[in-house]
Amino acid sequence: MGIVFTRLFSSLFGNKEARILVLGLDNAGKTTILYRLQMGEVVSTIPTIGFNVETVQHNNIKFQVWDLGGQTSIRPYWRCYFPNTQAIIYVVDSSDTDRLVVAKEEFHAILEEEELKGAVVLIYANKQDLPGALDDAAVTEALELHKIKNRQWAIFKTSAIKGEGLFEGLDWLSNSLKSGGS
Repeated sequence: MGIVFTRLFSSLFGNKEARILVLGLDNAGKTTILYRLQMGEVVSTIPTIGFNVETVQHNNIKFQVWDLGGQTSIRPYWRCYFPNTQAIIYVVDSSDTDRLVVAKEEFHAILEEEELKGAVVLIYANKQDLPGALDDAAVTEALELHKIKNRQWAIFKTSAIKGEGLFEGLDWLSNSLKSGGS
């Protein structure tokens, strides 16, 4: 009887699991975002060598979130994690204007990957709390998001340290995945 009730409850309220990759250049704030979403607090982090994986529950969706290191030497290994991914959260350091071109190149390379062609894309224009941070419109232009025609995407201004914009982005992602966006 318990299994029947669980299945009925899940069908009514849409429990779903999603595999999400958190990608971006090193020092963009990926790990800080991951632990802010999971634990609701800022955790002191060091550069990620390899990956962190955590489960985040939001809006009846259980996100299996893979936070992959963003150093130049690690980025070629990202593709090992691409299979079965429903969504990508691409994190950009909005205050690191010197590396926006590299962030754009890496982002568009990810979009070209065959195994990610159906993935929904959420962009976090992170570090909005820092002086000189570009707003979401400037990051949209720098990343050439207007060129994305074949998938759902959205950009949100965020501050991982302050916790701003993160859950709004997850709300959008949850709704996109529920409506079959992947």
